[in-house]
Amino acid sequence: MKANAPLIGALILAVWSAMHGIAAPVRAALSGQVQQSAADLHGTARVRDRAAIDAVVWLDAPNAPPNDDDAPRPVLDQRNLTFIPHVLIVRVGSTVNFPNNDRVFHNVFSYRDGKRFDLGTYPVGALRQVVFDQPGLSRIFCNIHPGMAAFVMTVDTPFFAHADGNGAFTIRHVPAGRYTYHAWRPGATEVNGTWASDSGPLSLVWP
Repeated sequence: MKANAPLIGALILAVWSAMHGIAAPVRAALSGQVQQSAADLHGTARVRDRAAIDAVVWLDAPNAPPNDDDAPRPVLDQRNLTFIPHVLIVRVGSTVNFPNNDRVFHNVFSYRDGKRFDLGTYPVGALRQVVFDQPGLSRIFCNIHPGMAAFVMTVDTPFFAHADGNGAFTIRHVPAGRYTYHAWRPGATEVNGTWASDSGPLSLVWP
């Protein structure tokens, strides 16, 4: 047995090297296929002939992977007696930070649809957090300053975007396929439809 040990060791090493030599290209090919099967969805949101400011868009994806725990937490800031941004879109289960970066006390709450909470009165420099654990629209107000208002749209999908000042939006890394899309903006009804990955950019228009 001792005499055959070097031969056996050489055979094991040869088999191991051959297997990994074949597996590496296969893994690379599969990785390339996964990367090629996902692409960014670009689109525009408009109200007749002008940009739909603060529009949010999302795709239904019931089998999508769970949230990334290491991703930065979304923020709904308070500055100059204003919520920033005016509209925030997050995935179900997200923890949203509500910092007070203003010069006065605030009391953030939501009593209507969606997530209901009351953060109480808190001072400049303080931070409060809310877990948005159910889909839907939450209307956010300040109990001290009635002119402050914002919206948090909570969606059960990782594929969503917020339109910029020109109405343009991009949903990142959408796997190839056919999807039901939804779009919403303050003061308007929700727009729904279907989009396929071979359809090109998505154009949304509110009347």
